[in-house]
Formats: sequence, structure tokens, C-alpha cells
Amino acid sequence: MKKRSVLDTITLEKAERETLIAEIQTYFSVERDEVLGTIAADMILDFFLDTLGKVTYNKALSDSKYWFQKRLEEISYDYDLLYKKGRS
Repeated sequence: MKKRSVLDTITLEKAERETLIAEIQTYFSVERDEVLGTIAADMILDFFLDTLGKVTYNKALSDSKYWFQKRLEEISYDYDLLYKKGRS
């Protein structure tokens, strides 16, 4: 049996979830002229969290890893500038 990671599922606080459900309902009402119930909006939210959540999370990790690597390169360069020139 595969051990589940803490990051296998995206969990939201109750208030966050309620806000997102309301935003989904508003989107369907304004953009599609459809009335969407709370249960349907909740299911759509789960679908997007399951399908897009991991992709978005991984992209954010990749972006932050790239940013951090660039900062480490800059620090390394700054250290090189600190060395005294002359005979060793």
C-alpha cells in the first residue's frame, strides 16, 4: 500500500472553501447566466483542486527553486568579490 504524502491533497480552510464556492457560483451566474448550487460548485472546486492544484503547486515550487538558485549564485559571486587580490 502506497503511503500518502501530506501534499497529496490540497486542503483549504473552511472560510477559504466557502469563498471559492461563492466565486464559482458568481462566475457561472455572470459569465454563463447559470444558477449553480452549492453542491455543484463544491464538486467543481474539488475537480479543479484535484486536476489543476498539483500542476500549479509544482510550477510554484519550480519557480521558487529557480529563484533560490539564482540568489545562491549571486551570494557565491559576492563571496568571490570579498577575496583579497595579491599574492597567496
